[in-house]
Amino acid sequence: MKSGAPSSIVSFFSGAGFLDLGFEDAGFEIAFANEFDPEFARGYLHAVSAMGRSAPRHGLHVGSIEDFLDGAAAQRLRQIVRQERASGRAVGFVGGPPCPDFSVGGKNRGAQGDNGRLTRVYFDLITEFKPDWFLFENVRGLFKTRRHREFFEEMRMQVRGAGYRTSERLINAIEYGAGQDRDRIIMVGRRGRIRGGTAELTTPWMVHTAFQRSVLSDVPWPSASAFGAPARRPKGVPEALTVQYWFDRNDVMNHPNAGHCFRPRAGLKRFQTVDEGDDSRKSYKRLHRFRYSPTACYGNNEVHLHPTQARRISVAEALALQSLPPRFELPADMTLSDMFKTVGNGVPYLAARGLAAMMAEVLASQDGG
Repeated sequence: MKSGAPSSIVSFFSGAGFLDLGFEDAGFEIAFANEFDPEFARGYLHAVSAMGRSAPRHGLHVGSIEDFLDGAAAQRLRQIVRQERASGRAVGFVGGPPCPDFSVGGKNRGAQGDNGRLTRVYFDLITEFKPDWFLFENVRGLFKTRRHREFFEEMRMQVRGAGYRTSERLINAIEYGAGQDRDRIIMVGRRGRIRGGTAELTTPWMVHTAFQRSVLSDVPWPSASAFGAPARRPKGVPEALTVQYWFDRNDVMNHPNAGHCFRPRAGLKRFQTVDEGDDSRKSYKRLHRFRYSPTACYGNNEVHLHPTQARRISVAEALALQSLPPRFELPADMTLSDMFKTVGNGVPYLAARGLAAMMAEVLASQDGG
């Protein structure tokens, strides 16, 4: 590959493009993207246009990742990889397959579930097309649950057998400066000779983080308080990790998606009885102005309430909690369900950008190449 040439991304399970945006802002180029849901794909292209960015160079394929196992789609992908390398660029595959089958609170069907098997397909494509490097993202349950961990280890051995050195870490979005408690398992791999008898890839995981995970427990975060009561940010609480900071930063009340919010005909009384910061329930969690947000999983019946208003949060507020740039927006004519689901499925932007910057360092080093 040409020295200094940007690496090209082939993105799978792209959703509305949060992970891709982080990589692009870290200096990578998006060569090709794939998303199964047509509405999510439309959201991706709308957001790219709204921010004045270019769509993926070779387009966005709407369809299952299984399309690339054989036939015309596989030939197309092979051609794209070949063209990118002919231009002097390394090629990386990035993706976070659907996670409900590995989630403790989800279907928990593992690799045999309809979504779980797509993880195997992703790793099969890595071993078949042999990109120069890859990044895999999924829920904590795949790494921490015993029955799912066996499958994780199987996939790791599969790519190591195909010539990749790998490294993995359980990250939290808050480490990268996103105001959200969101655990994810990340595996990265780089193809090349195994040196020194180890298949471990030297990976500077902490170089591009902004906080230690311990910030979740070591900071005097405010406890729940009566809805509507005055509140001030306690001394010692990092402002940049608070819900209020992100709402202000993204000017959520004037954002194009500010009016996109579920407004049930009934339920106002219920909205008023939940304390600010009470996130003890599975659903109907009220955010606290001066705390970080719980994990955003809006497509799984998890309702987050506005800290100081008797309503659910808006799409603009959900995007802010995913640490996206203020100019990122979704199409006004998407359904609210599709909007919240694609937001909840995405990788927090700051985590994506930090992981991308780390991967750029790995690729710039001589270790493993």
